[in-house]
This record gives sequence, C-alpha cells and structure tokens, in this order.
Amino acid sequence: MTLIQRPLRSVVVGLGSYLPSRILTNEELAAKVDTSDEWITQRTGIKERHIAAPGETTSMLGEKAARAALADAGLGPEDIDLVIVGTSTPDYTFPSTATQIQAALGMTHGAAFDLQAVCSGFVYALTTAEKFLRSGSHKRALVIGAETFSRILDWTDRTTCVLFGDGAGAIVLEARESEGSLAERGILTTHLRSDGRHRAKLHVDGGPSSTGTVGHLRMEGKEVFRFAVGMVTDVVTDAFAATGFTATDLSWFVPHQANRRIIDMSATKLGIAPEKVVATVHLHGNTSAASIPLALSVARDDGRIKRDDLVMLEAVGGGFTWGSALIRW
Repeated sequence: MTLIQRPLRSVVVGLGSYLPSRILTNEELAAKVDTSDEWITQRTGIKERHIAAPGETTSMLGEKAARAALADAGLGPEDIDLVIVGTSTPDYTFPSTATQIQAALGMTHGAAFDLQAVCSGFVYALTTAEKFLRSGSHKRALVIGAETFSRILDWTDRTTCVLFGDGAGAIVLEARESEGSLAERGILTTHLRSDGRHRAKLHVDGGPSSTGTVGHLRMEGKEVFRFAVGMVTDVVTDAFAATGFTATDLSWFVPHQANRRIIDMSATKLGIAPEKVVATVHLHGNTSAASIPLALSVARDDGRIKRDDLVMLEAVGGGFTWGSALIRW
C-alpha cells in the first residue's frame, strides 16, 4: 500500500516580544534637537520609543523575544530546528545574530542565519521559514525580528532620530499536514518584491566594503512616503488574487509600523476598514524588522487577534524591499 502524504502548512504556534526598559519620549527628544511633540505626532503618530541599554545587543533582545515565543508555544529550544533572524543591526558583521541567539538558547543542532531586508525583514524571514517547513526539510522554526536602530542613528538629525526605536518579536512556526483548505490555520500565501534602484532614498552611509565604518541612517522622507503609499500595496492585492479573499474578509491588517499616515493611507487605498488596522507606532516608533511581530504581540495579548482570524501582514523597507503574508491565525 502506498501512503499519500498530505501537503504541509506552516502554522503559528507561539508568539513573543521584548522591549528595552528605557522609554524615550517626544518631549525628551525636543530638549536635544529642534523638534516638538506636536511636530513628531502630527507627521508620524509616534509618541515614544524604547532604547536599548548600553551593552544590550540585538541578539539579547532577540533571545528574550524567542524565549517568550517558545514559552507561549509550550516548547523548548530542543524542539526547534531552524532559526531565522530578520535584522539590519546585527551584533557583528559576522557571525550572524541568529547563531548568537541559537547559542544563547543552548541549541547545538539545526540551522541558524540572518536575513537582511530592512523593515521588510520579518516578512522576508517568515516567507523563507515557510518554504523550509513546507518542503519537509525542517519541522519547527523560530522567526525573529530584532533591531537596535538607536545604534545607527545620527542623533543630531531631527528628521530621522525621532522615528526609530529598538525591540524584538518572535514567532514559532510548526509544519503540519493540511487538507489545503483556506479555512485551515497557517500561512496561506506570501508575496515578496524588491527594486534596488532606490538605494539613495533610504540607506546607511557606511559598511565594511565601502567605508569600513558602521555609518548612519539617511532618508529622503518624502520619497519614502510616496513609494510606501503609492507602490507597495501590490503585494497585498497579489495575496487577495492568490486566495480569492478581499479586504472585507480580513480580520486584521498588521502593517509595518513606520508612520501612522502611511498606515492609514495604505489601508484606505486597499479598502480595509480602519477598525481592522493594528497600529502600535505611537508606542514603539519604527522598529524596522521587529515592528510587525511587536504589533502582533500587542494585538494578540489584548484580545483582538484570535484563533482562526484572517491576518494580513505587509511591510516596506530600504532597498526598496516589500512583501506580504496572509495568515489564518
């Protein structure tokens, strides 16, 4: 008798996050650079952000988020065979932050690596892990977004230093057999895009091969805003086309938390009702690859996101990179 194996689907079984204890408010920033709480709030929606303590590295944030996600899943490090970290602020040029988290968790098995897609990093990492699990090569994955963007900011540049914060979030994915139904839990579809012609609009002006320095973040704010609202919604409409769902079918829209105006305008363009939008940018600022799992954690913990909800993730980052993931929670 020939046994027919059903297709595999990557199911979210754990979620966790971590934020540094130090909170930097708009009022504190206004005492350092020429800005104000009113200016920051009106243009970005940000009220405060968390800043890593001296000596508190990206891997330390990621490890704490990973441990929270594992506890939520009722699993231990021994149950994980893949660790993927989305980050643009690694502890070192090498080895990868993922291997540092792997070691901190006491793991000596499986594979661990970083993935760099800036603010799209978590969606890219989630998509990559989903492919590994769906292929049958791995059983469970830790997907982590972790950043210490405070370390690459020019704190004299009021146009960028007010935007970013530090933090980490993690998801545990498990490969499970599926009937292929869109009503079943798990990642239903993912879509990734990039266009490298736009480097100058959002980049760090340093690196090992160019300047031999870490560099600072530089951004053409108006151009980034225009691109984020005008171009990147295609990955969400692609997800709708792949599944047959529409904006009205969504339970929640969880976009990258860069700017409240970008979030609201993107949702309006896609026809997503305001009450379905999860926004945490006022609490965390832009935490790059960490922003989506941090937002997911807030919305799950306060009771909004529930089992079997249809959740759309969407992000855009420097490069430009952008992507979406549609999940039956």
